[in-house]
Amino acid sequence: MKKVVVISTSMRAGSNSHALAEQFAAGAKAAGNEVDIISLRGKEIKFCIGCFSCQRTGKCVFDDDVPAIMESVLNADVVCWATPIYYYEMSGQMKTLIDRLNPMFPKDYKFREIYLLTTASEDEAFVPQRAESGLQGWIDCFGKCSLKAHLFCGGVTETHEIEGNPKLQEAYELGENV
Repeated sequence: MKKVVVISTSMRAGSNSHALAEQFAAGAKAAGNEVDIISLRGKEIKFCIGCFSCQRTGKCVFDDDVPAIMESVLNADVVCWATPIYYYEMSGQMKTLIDRLNPMFPKDYKFREIYLLTTASEDEAFVPQRAESGLQGWIDCFGKCSLKAHLFCGGVTETHEIEGNPKLQEAYELGENV
């Protein structure tokens, strides 16, 4: 059994990327894993100010929702990120959280497997490449882990538009096989 943390970064109710996150989580849970899905919707996440206090103290100077999220990530075996693609990049909320996870850098961590789930209005294969590259920058700072898979579902714009899409089953199966 693995501990799986799924971080859904969309702020929109009925989000297509959140639907992928839920399916990934359901598959991981069905396979007997312990699963925690964290939605950034409604969370207070302040911007990193680059003071590097966290590198000296092991914690951020801000008191918001990030420390609890960081503890979940540090103790997970698997971390799955789900994001809508905005302007050919990960959501701002995802990038802000990644920046705020800087206190993790000198700490011990359990995660070894990283997954990425993305959705976008556009359907071309190049659309999610920058989001994957941005996440890879974070992964590269944690040498014991790697990106195991990236599932992209293009052509979904409106809320709930992903319903009935075969990518939902793919997300479930991806979670089932972590």
